[in-house]
Amino acid sequence: MPRKARKKSQTGIYHAMLRGINRQVIFRDNEDYLKFLETMEVAKEKSGYELYAYCLMSNHAHILLKELSEDLGIIFRRIGAAYVYWYNWKYNRQGHLFQGRYRSEAVETDSYFLTVLRYIHQNPLEAGLVKDIAGYRWSSYGEYIGEQRICDTYFALDMFSTDREKALKQFKEFNVAKNQDQCLSYEQNVRLNDTEAGDFIRNISGIQDLVEIQKLKKQRRNEIIKQCRDKGLSIRQIERLTGVSFGVIRNI
Repeated sequence: MPRKARKKSQTGIYHAMLRGINRQVIFRDNEDYLKFLETMEVAKEKSGYELYAYCLMSNHAHILLKELSEDLGIIFRRIGAAYVYWYNWKYNRQGHLFQGRYRSEAVETDSYFLTVLRYIHQNPLEAGLVKDIAGYRWSSYGEYIGEQRICDTYFALDMFSTDREKALKQFKEFNVAKNQDQCLSYEQNVRLNDTEAGDFIRNISGIQDLVEIQKLKKQRRNEIIKQCRDKGLSIRQIERLTGVSFGVIRNI
């Protein structure tokens, strides 16, 4: 059957998502995250698009952008082809990395633009990776409150105020607000890589050195391990990160 045509955005703004094939991890270490940001930056220079927000998770990425001289399909072919070529070279692999084409939704209004912006920045919080969205390194939130790199922050900030100090204050308040936002999402259970899994365990336990979990009282240790399993961490992954034995975790 022919593929359904994408809804064209009248504003040229889209919320797009790339997913790893079969839920595969597409960012294994910090170098991968940095390379993807570099790839987006190079594509931005060639395609001339405006980038408003992004969040890179272990096996998917959310991007909020506006197409200008080139349409969305060309933009993502540039990003996808360059990153997959590098990723396959680095890990000595072949074949596809992303699950089909990118997914996208049109963003037609200012109110939905801000909803998507907040949704993207709160992804790591919803995944339990951080307690504060400012603590996640691989999203554009840091570019808004700190040093700008590849994000065009003026567009969103101007929606709050033309006074930069007021705009940043309102921007921060808006992005941390609790909400029921529903946007284009990754429906499948997300498998965390070891770095993200470690962050999740630290977040729920309050323990920085994960091997210390072995020394906790049995009830507290078991609660943490149950939360890890509910999150989708494998028994081997929990064993690897905490040092708690496979048999103990399985029994829990």
